[in-house]
Amino acid sequence: MTSTSSTSSSAATHAAQSNYYRPSRLMRAVRLGLTTSERLWPALGVRAAHRIFGTPLPLKWLYRAQAPGAGWRREAWSFENASLGLYHLATQDSGAESAPVVLLVHGWGGHAGQMLTLAEAVAGAGLRPVLLELPAHGRSAGMMSNAPQFARAISYVVARLVADGHALSAVVAHSMGANALGVAAAQGLRAERLVLLAPPASAREFTRYFTHTFGLSEKTRLAMQRLFEAQEGFLMAQLEPAAVGPRIVQPTLIVHDRDDRVNRFADAEAYRDAIKGAQLVATQGLGHRRILKEEEVVRQVTRFIARAD
Repeated sequence: MTSTSSTSSSAATHAAQSNYYRPSRLMRAVRLGLTTSERLWPALGVRAAHRIFGTPLPLKWLYRAQAPGAGWRREAWSFENASLGLYHLATQDSGAESAPVVLLVHGWGGHAGQMLTLAEAVAGAGLRPVLLELPAHGRSAGMMSNAPQFARAISYVVARLVADGHALSAVVAHSMGANALGVAAAQGLRAERLVLLAPPASAREFTRYFTHTFGLSEKTRLAMQRLFEAQEGFLMAQLEPAAVGPRIVQPTLIVHDRDDRVNRFADAEAYRDAIKGAQLVATQGLGHRRILKEEEVVRQVTRFIARAD
């Protein structure tokens, strides 16, 4: 059993490394509200913490202006209690219907526009990029989501594309989207290759970081985790590399920056060690999001997914 002191130390280390919940007036107000709720009405504190934990930040309407531009056609699909957005390159609507598809997936708190540089490189390689915008992100409906829903969304989109006659050359996903891609792949995703960009290894570790950041107790953290698991029918341990990696059969490329302050480089090493034959490309000085645009990373990812078996 993990001791309270070692758990607190682990959370503090993650908090010191991460810049996801950056200090701000809003974060201080949220912390005050959560700690007050925890003290006065513990059950309400757990529900409030669970809701905030499942709310993507920054809030989606803050970056809607960064959506793919006029060169992209958006398609809205209903999904569960929310929706999905799929972006297709308009110039390929008639000329590339038979080209193999590469599905590109953003991460938690992200949006489809973050994957544009990779999508343009994919199109330049003669493939058909499709950008997926997940529930509660960008222009998609919903206010809350999580990694299991991400995984279900990826599986659903891939299944529909295959049913419509498209060959899935690869799925490329960033951050928590990459974690969800691993889960979907372990469940039999029909895609030839996988690319995991800056994946997180442990949802449980992130709950420790969350509760440390907002001053909540281990009792609240555990109750929040159990609420999440009960609602999803999915244990957090089932999201981790050791659980999904041995069941992934596709050739897999992992790219992670050593200076990533959202997800640790050790997370990428955990995926590399768990997925048979996986390749890990380490970068330096790019952080969590710049790897999506850095020229050499884009070149290596494109080369990997365009490679014939």
